[in-house]
Amino acid sequence: MAGRMPHVVSVILNTNRREDTLACLASLQANDYPNHTALVLDNASTDGSVEAIRAQFPSVQVLALAENRGYAGNNNVGIAAALAQGADWVFVLNEDTILAPDCLRQLMAVAEGDDTDDDTIGIVGPLVLHHDEPTVIQSAGGALGRDWQARHLGQNQPDAGQFREPRPVDWISGCAILVRRAVIEQVGMLDERFFYYWEETEWCLRARRAGWQVVHVPQARLWHKGVQRDYRPSPSVTYYNTRNRLLMMAKHRAPLRAWLIVWFQLVRTLLSWSLRPKWRRVQQEHRTALWRGAFDFLRRRWGMRPA
Repeated sequence: MAGRMPHVVSVILNTNRREDTLACLASLQANDYPNHTALVLDNASTDGSVEAIRAQFPSVQVLALAENRGYAGNNNVGIAAALAQGADWVFVLNEDTILAPDCLRQLMAVAEGDDTDDDTIGIVGPLVLHHDEPTVIQSAGGALGRDWQARHLGQNQPDAGQFREPRPVDWISGCAILVRRAVIEQVGMLDERFFYYWEETEWCLRARRAGWQVVHVPQARLWHKGVQRDYRPSPSVTYYNTRNRLLMMAKHRAPLRAWLIVWFQLVRTLLSWSLRPKWRRVQQEHRTALWRGAFDFLRRRWGMRPA
């Protein structure tokens, strides 16, 4: 960074999460990176979020969303606004996150290459820890397997310093992803067809294929309240995970071997949830969500899951 202080704009999506959003903004305000502003997107909240944010953080801009376009589409409204305000970097941030006071500074030190002057770094992300278990890792960046399944590195491991140095990863957790302006201008914003789930993974893959580095920065720390260790995905997540994984594979032309593996996994899971007595009733909603996600992929139905 060497004297330069690029402008970072944080984009936070809020839907009736007043206390979480206020706590997130307080942690951003306490950060020691000087050239930063925050922008909150409010998705028709009825819990007094907008009034509370304006009262406690008058410098924070609040934009009311006209419609619910999902995580991808809603955040794109904020990303576009951040770019219009001259952001050099856009920090897409979940409202249920708490940043360490030096989180942004640590991210920017690597992003702008204090030591290397490397301007090929296009996306960076922090070490994400569980909020309810502050020394347990939720995500140390992500890897994309041969079967095109995305997994969090270090997930649920105690933080024992095993992640010490910044390193390239396949993708960054969408709860806190910092993206260079030039990346967005080159590859575009989040793909709104995904609506929810997989959009950040696809964004990172798109950037990497355009020649940008995606880097995890373990010195930057952040605590995320969502996806706790005992997290059990809802049928809605099963639907989006199924459809959007297939969408990503199609968009990025996954090899035939990967398609065979994934379809085999889907059919095997459907049969297990349908035929095995212990799963037949318990997984009924997930079974429906899985086949519906696969079917909607085949007929190219994107956006919000059907009611």
